[in-house]
Amino acid sequence: MNVEMVYLWRAVDHEGEVLESYITRIRDKAAVLRFMKKKLKRHGSPEAIATDGR
Repeated sequence: MNVEMVYLWRAVDHEGEVLESYITRIRDKAAVLRFMKKKLKRHGSPEAIATDGR
C-alpha cells in the first residue's frame, strides 16, 4: 500500500461552502501565501481565518 502525506488548504465561505482548495506535498509557506492573496482578491476580506495551529 502506497501512502503519501499531503496538506490540504481550503478557502471556505461563511456558509461552509468550499470556494477553492489547494494540495501540497510540503508545508510551503510562500505557495500558501500566494494562494491566500489570490483568494482575498477574488472573494474579499474574511471575518476570520482558522488554522491547524502549527
